[in-house]
Amino acid sequence: MTDTPEFDRHMLEALVCPLTQGRLDYDAENAELISRRAKLAYPIRDGIPVMLVDEARQIDDD
Repeated sequence: MTDTPEFDRHMLEALVCPLTQGRLDYDAENAELISRRAKLAYPIRDGIPVMLVDEARQIDDD
């Protein structure tokens, strides 16, 4: 059992990438929301998505 709050997957219906306004995919293993169009991964900290481009990491989506 962990002390970290879980991400509410229902939030995915309302959240979009702030850069592209496109859909996001949930990566539970890395606790991130993925914008494949922007090639960015937004972190989820303490169950809260950090939807800031400056906080996102670049991803390779080959």
